[in-house]
Amino acid sequence: MLKIFERIENVAEPQGILKLPFELRQKSRLKTTLQDGREVGLMLNRGELLRSGDCLRAEDGTIIRVEAAPETVSTASHAETLVLMRASYHLGNRHVALQIGEGWIRYLHDHVLDDMVRGLGLGITVEDAPFEPEGGAYGGHSHTHSHNHSHEH
Repeated sequence: MLKIFERIENVAEPQGILKLPFELRQKSRLKTTLQDGREVGLMLNRGELLRSGDCLRAEDGTIIRVEAAPETVSTASHAETLVLMRASYHLGNRHVALQIGEGWIRYLHDHVLDDMVRGLGLGITVEDAPFEPEGGAYGGHSHTHSHNHSHEH
C-alpha cells in the first residue's frame, strides 16, 4: 500500500490518479484505491480539503493527482443575480455546501432542496458532475491551487 503524507506543487505527469467524491476529499485519514487499482492510505494534516488538481507524494516518491469524481448534483440556474443570491442565502442558512459559478449554483442532489429552489424561481438540472463547493470563510479555504504549506496561522 502506498502511504501518502504530503501535498506538493502541481506536476505535469503524475504516476497515479486519485478520484474521490467530495465527502471523501474532506477526510485526512482514508484507505482507498487509485484509478489503476493500487491501494493507498492517506495520512494528511487534519482539516485540509483535497481539491481537484491537488498533487500528493507517497512515501516512496510516487506522485498522485487528485480528481473530483462525478457525483449526483443539482445545478440551479437563473439569469438574474438577485434570484441566485436569494437561493444561495436560503441554502446557506441550511448549511448546504455550494459550488458557485457564473449564472448557477450547485449542491449535492436533494429533492427537498430542489423543490425549495424551484419555488424561488430557479431552474434545476440533476446531473452527474464533479462537485467543488466553496470552502467557507473560516478556515475551509476554497482556492484550488496545490501547495505544500500549512494553513495553520
